[in-house]
Amino acid sequence: MKGPDPEFIRQLKSKNDLVDVIGSYVHLEKKGANYWACCPFHHEKTPSFAVNAADQFYHCFGCGASGDVITFVREIESVDFMDAVRILAERAKLPVPETEYDSEEAARAKKKRDEVLRLLRDTAHFYLNNLNGGRADKHVDYILKRGISAPVVRKFGLGASLNFRDLPRFLRSKGYSEEAMLESGAVTKSDRGGELIDSLGGRLIFPIINAFGDVVAFGGRMLEKTDFAKYKNTKETIVFNKSKNLYNINLVKKLKKAGGLSDVIIVEGYMDAISLYQAGFENVVASMGTALTKEQARLAKRYADNVLISYDGDFAGQKGAIRGLEILREEQLNVRVVSLPEGLDPDDVIKKQGHEGYRRCLDGAMPLVDFKLEALSRRYDLKNTEQRREYTAQALRVIAGEESASVREDLLKQLRDKTGTTYESLRRDLENAPREPSAAEPQEQKPREDSADRVRKACRFILASVLFGAKYAKNFDLSRVSFSDPVHNTIAEYIRMQQKNGERVRPSALFEIIEENDAELADILDLSLGDSLEGESAAKTFETSIKTLERAATEEELNALSARFDAETDAAERRNLTRRILELTLRLKTLN
Repeated sequence: MKGPDPEFIRQLKSKNDLVDVIGSYVHLEKKGANYWACCPFHHEKTPSFAVNAADQFYHCFGCGASGDVITFVREIESVDFMDAVRILAERAKLPVPETEYDSEEAARAKKKRDEVLRLLRDTAHFYLNNLNGGRADKHVDYILKRGISAPVVRKFGLGASLNFRDLPRFLRSKGYSEEAMLESGAVTKSDRGGELIDSLGGRLIFPIINAFGDVVAFGGRMLEKTDFAKYKNTKETIVFNKSKNLYNINLVKKLKKAGGLSDVIIVEGYMDAISLYQAGFENVVASMGTALTKEQARLAKRYADNVLISYDGDFAGQKGAIRGLEILREEQLNVRVVSLPEGLDPDDVIKKQGHEGYRRCLDGAMPLVDFKLEALSRRYDLKNTEQRREYTAQALRVIAGEESASVREDLLKQLRDKTGTTYESLRRDLENAPREPSAAEPQEQKPREDSADRVRKACRFILASVLFGAKYAKNFDLSRVSFSDPVHNTIAEYIRMQQKNGERVRPSALFEIIEENDAELADILDLSLGDSLEGESAAKTFETSIKTLERAATEEELNALSARFDAETDAAERRNLTRRILELTLRLKTLN
């Protein structure tokens, strides 16, 4: 299996400056030699994500994420190596050479995926031509009735399916096989006779486009009352997983690149998203009617840390959405819930109250905990003593889950006003209230440091000192010490080869030879923060680390020789072993 030409990869990296690439996704601030930002891969309030412009690598001192420009694009865009290469090549206007990077099986899968994407793109054009072809009166009437403007229709690529049979015929004429049609989800087999039919026959069509601008599926709306579902999506395929996609994410991505985003609005359906977009709220995506998933939460987090949930105004219906909102919070998103007039959805609010009416709803968005308490209160009759007590107990569980003491105090005051219970009583009960179940992983207790830990830390410090060119390690010969960890050995071997060939040691080169986000490499990179490798204290730590490794190697040899001595029966050999054991014992005392 042959990878991309190394010379092309070097050229690709030189044409894509890491600071420029990362700066197109997150705000970077220069401090000292590095650029800093809040990590795009985990939630944090204090920036610990550093970009080393000189050596062209990034490292988060919080979560350990690290890599070069290709690794960053892979992680931020959730793509494989070759797709990241293609994204960067397009950015740098470089043609991508032919490659045998993929195995035969992977190559076949890619070929099939590419064919499905071409088929779906052709299908989108087919539907679009139907809408504009003068035969889609019902579809056009529906669009006009919903007040969707022609520019927005074009922006979202809306189309029309006129019947069940035209699409399969069209795709056959384009040379697509029956297998490809069925795999795309755009075509299915009828229950009667098994003929190929349009999966969304007769419906208004909403192309579902991913963050890379690929049409991956379609949604369809019935135009007349029938026994069929009003809205329907094409099936999940090799290019479409409903739980991993958000409708309109492609336009939100463009919006972020154009000027950044402070928040993203999440609605339930296509029409809500289109209506809000047309009203000027372009930072909107739709979950397409599903409960929110971790994958959707992570997708939204790529574009903003703040999420506004804007479902319909039926609080009873929103109770089931709370789990989805918890998923957003578990992914470290700041969640607020938009309260709409009872019984109205976002599209209704836009139609009845316009842009300003919906803006007022956004301005009044509640933090998640307030929404949960409000939704909880709707389930109880607070005039009934027994139900009021049950509500109080449940509300205390919600409040107990809040980390901020000031927020808990404010919520207790609200609960006091709502229930008539004294603040002191509520505060005492809160201390004993069980917390709501949390998805957060329990923090592991750090074990006491043993000799193995000391050796590992010494290895890290020595390698980091040499890797980052510390003055006290400038002429250090790594062959003086030995490493047992495979990652340590790989780094040491890379440094030795560079020094032997008289070439510069580049930390970023390690991401080409060590698996990305390797925990051991991350710990070594952590040492490059601040003055960890500078000054007299660091020089002393370096010398201590060398002695630690030498002592460990001496102890290991002593143990091996002692075992040999115990098993040896030849008197002469036992004398030789005794001399060597004494030498090592004296050396160990010196090191200690």
